[in-house]
Amino acid sequence: SGGQAEQAEDRQIELSQQYMANYRNTFNDLHSIDFTALYETSDLTAEGFWGIKSNLYRQGSWAISNAIDNPNAGGSEGKRAYRSWIGKFNYDYDNKYFAQFSVRRDGTSRFHKDNRWGTFWAASAGWVISKEKFMQNATWVDFLKLRASFGQTGNDQVGNSYAYLDQYTMTGANGVFSDANLSYKGNKDLTWEKTNSFDVAFDFELFKGILTGSLDFYNRTTKDMLYYKPVAPSLGYSSLPMNIGSMRNMGFELDLHAQIFKTKNFTWRADFNINYNDNEILKLAPELEGELIDGSYIYREGHSMYEYYLVKYAGVDPVNGRALYWAKDDAGNEYATYDWSVARNTNRQATGDLQPKFAGGFGTSLEFYGFDFSFQCNYQFGGKLYDNGYQRLMHSGSANDAGSAWHKDILKAWTPENTNTDVPRIAAGDQYTNATSDRWLVSSNYLSINNITLGYTLPKTLTRRIRIDGIRVYCSADNVAVFAARKGLDPRIGVRVSDNAYYSALRTITGGIKLTF
Repeated sequence: SGGQAEQAEDRQIELSQQYMANYRNTFNDLHSIDFTALYETSDLTAEGFWGIKSNLYRQGSWAISNAIDNPNAGGSEGKRAYRSWIGKFNYDYDNKYFAQFSVRRDGTSRFHKDNRWGTFWAASAGWVISKEKFMQNATWVDFLKLRASFGQTGNDQVGNSYAYLDQYTMTGANGVFSDANLSYKGNKDLTWEKTNSFDVAFDFELFKGILTGSLDFYNRTTKDMLYYKPVAPSLGYSSLPMNIGSMRNMGFELDLHAQIFKTKNFTWRADFNINYNDNEILKLAPELEGELIDGSYIYREGHSMYEYYLVKYAGVDPVNGRALYWAKDDAGNEYATYDWSVARNTNRQATGDLQPKFAGGFGTSLEFYGFDFSFQCNYQFGGKLYDNGYQRLMHSGSANDAGSAWHKDILKAWTPENTNTDVPRIAAGDQYTNATSDRWLVSSNYLSINNITLGYTLPKTLTRRIRIDGIRVYCSADNVAVFAARKGLDPRIGVRVSDNAYYSALRTITGGIKLTF
């Protein structure tokens, strides 16, 4: 086309206002109160335009005036607004008993005026048990606090600023409107997604500061979840925004920090964290009858939301090397077939919960005669994920894959001399060699070394002679390594799916000298 020039600009302008009144006081040196009233507004305007033309006549200029053919242009404009009324009250008795209550009412322009406002409240309480008289003999307890809270939050993020309205694209020419095409199907019944969070925890410090940490139990229930429900395209649209159901996340988190050894010249500390989360879909919209299938995802009442709905891989036909998949006949009996589409229509199955059972981190630090060394790691285990990157690297060599790389596991592919394998033959005409199936599910267990640091601080007796309080020389490495079920797989990228077309966190190595005056 003789080259193309395109210019575009997007601009967002937001005006936020906040009006606050606060009152606080302390009575008899024991009772402290704090009351805050708040009004907030936010108005956002987003504007954009673009233009494009073809056939450039001056080299090196990207301006659309530098082209003469096929002019085309477009633009967009949208607005969004929030209004919030907030009240908050805090009470503290002798730094031993604490209470807090808050309530807020939020309005959003995303929803119809009948459903625009939501009310959310929260309450919490704390008790410093270690200050009680009955704890005076427990000299090994330095600090012990019990805290509990309940709170509500709202979410309106449905991906469209006018989600309650049907939206159309108009076409025409020469001043005549020729057609109106539905571009977005709205839902005036949309309302706030609401999450109720309950939390109870102990914070503690024991043995003269040798061991500190917290143990936290939580239960979070989300109802009126916002989701785009897939519908038959014959309706004129393929999805509908709606409040689709409720879900619960329940679990615990343990956080520990220990001072293992300490002398004048040697200190050793260690940290450990572990958390467990159980996810369950409690209720779906009545018209879904307890189940929603969205492509390769399945959502079922009483089950985790982290499930796939996949064809079962049956391995490789040892006679000819073609991929096999489990299908079902009319009587419900399973049989192996080369035709993945038949298996997909007759025998897709839920994978079960894929989320990891446990996740967390650990690390340690040492200080020895001016030297300091530390490392920090993260981990998770007990789950699976779909390795999309590996799937794409195990293609059959078809024309559509020309120029695409292969994973080294392709060397295990079936040949007349290698029939005992689960990797199908390489044949450009085989349509379903790497089709979507449970073949690509892999353990999501991993151990990552996030940071290693080594440093040395010169003795102050030396540095003070040159009027410097401290000199530290150090070297640090971040994102050092990830150990997973398959080399090249980074389970940190996704929960249900990992696509290694995206970069993992970059490994960096730094060194320096820190001077303190």
